[in-house]
Order: sequence, then structure tokens, then C-alpha cells
Amino acid sequence: MRNTDSPAPSPRPPAPRTKSARGTALLAVLWLSAALATIAISLADTVRGEAERSATAVDGLRSQDLAVGGLRRAILYMDWGRSHPDNLRFKPPVPFFAFDFPEGQTVVDVIPETAKFNINTAAPDDLFRLLVNLGVDPARALDIAAAIVDWRSATPDLSPFDNFYASQHPPYIAPHARFQAVEELLSVKGVTPDLFYGGWQPAPEGAAQHLSQRTGLRDCVSVFGAANQFDVNTAAPAVLAAVGIPPEGVAALVQQRRAQPFVTPADLAPFAQIAGAGFAHLRIGGYTIFTLRSTARLRLANGQLSDLRRTVAAQVKFLPGGFDSSYHILRWYDTVIGQDSSLALGAAPYR
Repeated sequence: MRNTDSPAPSPRPPAPRTKSARGTALLAVLWLSAALATIAISLADTVRGEAERSATAVDGLRSQDLAVGGLRRAILYMDWGRSHPDNLRFKPPVPFFAFDFPEGQTVVDVIPETAKFNINTAAPDDLFRLLVNLGVDPARALDIAAAIVDWRSATPDLSPFDNFYASQHPPYIAPHARFQAVEELLSVKGVTPDLFYGGWQPAPEGAAQHLSQRTGLRDCVSVFGAANQFDVNTAAPAVLAAVGIPPEGVAALVQQRRAQPFVTPADLAPFAQIAGAGFAHLRIGGYTIFTLRSTARLRLANGQLSDLRRTVAAQVKFLPGGFDSSYHILRWYDTVIGQDSSLALGAAPYR
């Protein structure tokens, strides 16, 4: 039998740790510390990035609200000016308003539809010249002008352009009716987004800015545009050139209106000779339909303006007396991209 009274054997002493084992453990701790530090840095960067994105999103919403407020104030100023011509807040023609708010600054460009060609009535030759002055190759410009005329014209038979549209994926057909909105041009053969919206290009050598804005087709045509006379204060240089004003005349008119808008025919008269045959196609101001484009920048804690910009726009028709409302908003654009404000062009604002 086993003697249960015998003492238990003493435990075996642990084997002494070697230098190799201690080095491995220290290396493991160092690697673990490095991994935890990397995770902590990555997490901190993620949190900081999300915080910055959230702050930018909030500033974007604040800027957009500020732009909407400036746009609505400009509409009211223009409406009051029609009813009260002596109102000092409105001095026609107004190329833009500049509003200073406690939260920031808003610049509202006032663009009469008479600054643009009527896309439904413009002659093919006018469309061709306009496209060429927008930088389109003449052969391509001729084809696009023909496609625009085909799109808006009724025809009993299929045209070569209809065959082109039918071959697209997905296929579509031209309405062969008046343009209802200028965005329809994006479906016309040959019209690309770059041509329609414009873009940015290197500024001429010696210019202060590295990039300059390239005018798009949407800035030169409208379904409510003019047929014969165009507003000299806001018409794009490509429009001025398309009506027959030579390059030196376009440059002189643009330079003058940046310094001070044309207000009376007497202001415009000295440019008759340099404008040539195109002078007869110039007018001052618009009729009843305007595009108002409002760009807002927040004011920072140090008093400077933020680089963040938000732009909204509206197409507004001012109505004569006898209607329930004195104006009607035809279209509203929550986001407008790639527009220069008038302040960036160095013009003196009406306030």
C-alpha cells in the first residue's frame, strides 16, 4: 500500500531564462508597442480627418444659406427698384450686388437674358461664329450649328442626325421642336460637357492668376435670349465677337465695364468706332428676365474671408402690375460650379 504520510516531492525549480528568450520577449513588446502606436496614430488621423470634413460640410451649408440670402435680397432690391426708381439700393443697370453680412460676403451677378443668344431663333451663321469664338474647330462648329438647327426644327423625314441619335446607347430621338431648356444641348450631336459648361485654362502669360475661366456654351445661349441686341455690360466676350465686334473692340468694352458699367447711351457712344458694325447690336440692360448668380464666402474669426465658396442661381421674371406677385422664379439652381464672381474681375460693385 502507498504510504500517504510521506511528504510530497518538492516542485522542480524553474529553468533559468536565457539571454535569447529575454531578447525575444523584449522584441515582441517593442513590436506590440509599435503596432499600438501605429493604430493610435491612424485612429487620430481618421478622427481629425472626419472632424475636418464635418467642419467643411457645416461651412458649406452655412455658405449656401448665405448665398441664398444674398440672392433673395438682390431680388427684393430689383423689385423695389422697379416700383421706386429713386430707391438708392437699385441703380439700373446693375451688373452685380455686393452684400456684407456679419457672417460673410455675398456677390450676386445680375445677368439679363439679353446678354445671350436665343437658342431657338439664332441664325446658323450666328451659332457658327459663336462656337468658333468659344474655341471650337470651324469644321466641328459647322456640324454643331447644323445639329442645333436640326434639333429645334420640325421635319417630316428622318435626318442624318436622327440616325446618329438612334445609334447611341441608349438610343434617343430629337424632339424637332423648340428647346425647353439649354441643358438639352448636351444631347445634341457634337456638344460635349466641356463645351457646354466651360472650364479652366492657364491664364495668359503675365496674368496674376495661374488659371482663367473658359466660357461655356451655357453662358452664351438661353431659351429667353436676345435676337438682335445684347447687353454690353454682361454679354460674354464670345457673344460680343459673334455679333461682329473686332477683337480690339471686345477687349476695350470688357476693360471699360470692369472699371465702371455702362449706364447711359452716352457712356457707350465713344466705343462706336472701335466696335465697328457690331455696335448696332449692343444695348444697355435687359427686359424682364434675369439670371441671378449668388456666390457666398464666410467670414473667419480673424476677419478674413474663407476660400470656401458656394454658389446658387435663379432665373427670375419680373412681372408688370396686376399680377398676384411682382416676380416669378422660373428656375432655381442649388449648385452652380465654375463661375467667377464680379469682384474677382476687379469691378466696382453697387451696394
